[in-house]
Amino acid sequence: MKYVLIFFVILICIFVIFVFVESYRENRIISVSRYVLESEKLTQDITAVMIADLHNSEYGKDNQELIEKIDALKPDMILVAGDSIIGKEGYTCDIAIKLLNKLGEKYRVYVGKGNHELRCAMYTEQYGDMWEQLYNGTKDKVKWLINDAVYLDENNITIYGFDMERQYYRRFKKLPMEDSCMRDALPKLNRSSYSILLAHNPDYFEEYSIWGADLSLSGHIHGGMIIFPGLGGFVSPMIRFFPKYYKGIYKNGNSRMIVSAGLGIHTFKFRVNNKPDLVYITLNRV
Repeated sequence: MKYVLIFFVILICIFVIFVFVESYRENRIISVSRYVLESEKLTQDITAVMIADLHNSEYGKDNQELIEKIDALKPDMILVAGDSIIGKEGYTCDIAIKLLNKLGEKYRVYVGKGNHELRCAMYTEQYGDMWEQLYNGTKDKVKWLINDAVYLDENNITIYGFDMERQYYRRFKKLPMEDSCMRDALPKLNRSSYSILLAHNPDYFEEYSIWGADLSLSGHIHGGMIIFPGLGGFVSPMIRFFPKYYKGIYKNGNSRMIVSAGLGIHTFKFRVNNKPDLVYITLNRV
């Protein structure tokens, strides 16, 4: 019995070492997830790179490796689904500002807020002027969509950015969202155009669908940190195990949602079977 116990302890130690080594390796490899969607609403084809949850991560000096990866994909626009920064005391916005500005010099870039930008904007006594630095330091190069929208006439696309309230990021329990919440916060939905919604938290996909989004783009879950084959992502930042939406494309009626596993993680930088995720989207006119 003693030797059996020792054997299992050794196996567990080997497994833990493997997991940490694999996580260290994966955190340095950018993967590309590709999705193709079609719609009769589109007037011409368009491609986009989606970024979510950068969380101050750097791939090469000044994110040169990440920029080269994006350049190789040759997107028509960049869509940022929140959390470019780490909203904690002692951190800066410098990495996010540099990346957004560099991308904005080359591409049309549309940026939505995540919960880290939200908390910095709300609690200035704790985070100082972090949000103002990020916004003012990038607004000349990128378009922030904060409960706002922009219409792309050549493609008949309207992009909306939903800055959801703090309670909808609550840990342990998902709070219900009234239908009026999105209607009151966002500009009136243009149902004749193809609607893309930047909405950081994927937990509310059903609500996004009811509101009328053709395509919702989310992150926040970081792929669940560890992705178990056949089971999905392990745990969300809201401390909910095996979240329903963690990475990939999901369907609800005529609505679709793409969830990025994110490019960074803000606290426990831990990934297994879950490489940093750059998303490439092709939208084709039918």
